[in-house]
Amino acid sequence: MLPRPPRAVVFDMDGLILDSEILYRKSVISAATEEGLPIGPSIYEAMMGQPWPGIAQLLIDHYGENFDPDAFRIVWIDHFNRLIETELKLKAGVTALLDTLDRHGIPRAICTSSAHHQVRHHLEGFGLLPRFDHVIAQGDYARGKPAPDPYLAAAERLGVAPADCLALEDSHNGIRSAAAAGMMAVMVPDLLAPTDEVVALCARVAGSLEECCAFFNEPLAAERA
Repeated sequence: MLPRPPRAVVFDMDGLILDSEILYRKSVISAATEEGLPIGPSIYEAMMGQPWPGIAQLLIDHYGENFDPDAFRIVWIDHFNRLIETELKLKAGVTALLDTLDRHGIPRAICTSSAHHQVRHHLEGFGLLPRFDHVIAQGDYARGKPAPDPYLAAAERLGVAPADCLALEDSHNGIRSAAAAGMMAVMVPDLLAPTDEVVALCARVAGSLEECCAFFNEPLAAERA
């Protein structure tokens, strides 16, 4: 099912563990509406899987050199924070996959474009933070996704060769990043369907995290031993 038995798993967060990409989309649309800015799929879909510097440049490219992305970000975050207090949920299969990794003793890390304080806030709310061995977030790498740096940092922190790591992602930029790092990249689509380019980079496209439990069946566990 995969080229090699995974010795570690690296998870994206937004849109994979947390059903938060839809909230980012809703909040950026409502923030833009409040500011009287035209916005459409070409903007918010391109933001997915990008760190803030890339998003800021995307906004400047779209709205012009005089646009202040940092001022807009304050409004956007306010809209987003109001949504997560009442609407943030886990994606299906998160607990089942973590339980499977526990049974097989597989180490795992978060690899996200979000900030450390966001990871702590969001995951602690569901009691999930202790279930990850490491968190790679903003400030832990030189270049964000789609560059390989975040996933290379995750592999180094885990002490596992990138080729032996399974990377789980929902975004195109995340898959590009994981594949460039040499990991077995599996896309679990959220808001974006995989393109032909992304499928070619994937070891597999899975329907859910629960489906990914099958990567850790007994034959694979025996082979690792």
